[in-house]
Amino acid sequence: MVTINSQKLIGFVADIFSRAGSSKAEAERIATYLTTANLTGHDSHGVIRVPQYVKWAKEGAIIPDQTIKMVVDTPSLAVIDGGFGYGQTVTPQAVKVGIDKCKANGLSAMTLKNSGHLGRVGDWAEMAAAEGLVSIYFVNAAGSVLVAPYGGVARKLSTAPYCVGIPRPGQGPVVLDFATSIVAEGKVMVASRGGKKLPKGALVDEDGSMSEDPHVLYGPYEADGPRVHAQGKGAIRAFGDHKGSGLALMCELLGGALTGNGATKTDRRFSNGMLAIYIDPKVVDPAHFFDGEVARYIAYFKDSKLAQGHDAVLIPGEPEAATRADRTKNGVPLTEETWNSITATARSVGIDDAAVAKATG
Repeated sequence: MVTINSQKLIGFVADIFSRAGSSKAEAERIATYLTTANLTGHDSHGVIRVPQYVKWAKEGAIIPDQTIKMVVDTPSLAVIDGGFGYGQTVTPQAVKVGIDKCKANGLSAMTLKNSGHLGRVGDWAEMAAAEGLVSIYFVNAAGSVLVAPYGGVARKLSTAPYCVGIPRPGQGPVVLDFATSIVAEGKVMVASRGGKKLPKGALVDEDGSMSEDPHVLYGPYEADGPRVHAQGKGAIRAFGDHKGSGLALMCELLGGALTGNGATKTDRRFSNGMLAIYIDPKVVDPAHFFDGEVARYIAYFKDSKLAQGHDAVLIPGEPEAATRADRTKNGVPLTEETWNSITATARSVGIDDAAVAKATG
């Protein structure tokens, strides 16, 4: 493992994106969001994505420094086109529109289409929670066909994330954020680069057998080379049998079809689509019942006799908060294969060995 101070990692990654065509502000923003994903323990959405992002930029599949386009703009609804900009640039613009409309009206909805990979959806729930708002997200990834529906073995779904954020005054928000597949595709990538192994039965091969081998998804690959899921014959499985498969379908229909992004299919340009709903508790709850009831019920929820092998009942967001504190203090751990793939990308955009050594020093 290679352990890197988070601020040094942000600076190094920002230099990569600056040299890959982004403005200084965008490069720093992408680097900060990716590193934050690592800090929260979501390595699948962190700096492991750097090689893929830079490849997309070189191919023209993603466009630096984009500004969102408002397609529909009413007091409570925004339909937004991200123009295939970096998700870390166009998504915060779009989320701010939804937040502002909600604060003005008590309730709003926002759709975003044609966004580059928008990263950890929990970032956007945290952004809304910081403004005191409840938020709900249905997301799809058009062009990313990776997941088999319950009862099937063929890829038909993206990993189709779902997220809910609930603010808690004076405390961190409750943020539920997960792929509707057993694992996100990024976690298969992490495992393929020597990181945390996949849970049992996370993948299904074309013959219907369960597997934890990343080659099922990616086919043959070199240790430091790219991971191309189109070369694999198997799929990631939807979580929770029919329930997760059904929720994934709804994410495709709401995050993909309704937004205009398109539900996922093969042979098309990658883009994320997202339906977001924002609710202002101060408007819904003039009696100010909500905050106290959230606090009461969470305390009741956590006060349970523990099952064998568990030392606490956790709520969504608590593992991330603990990991963030630890990694902020002690550094971000990356597998050697992950770091090698990032440094190879850095060298490809003109960063020298001295800068690589400085990042790890």
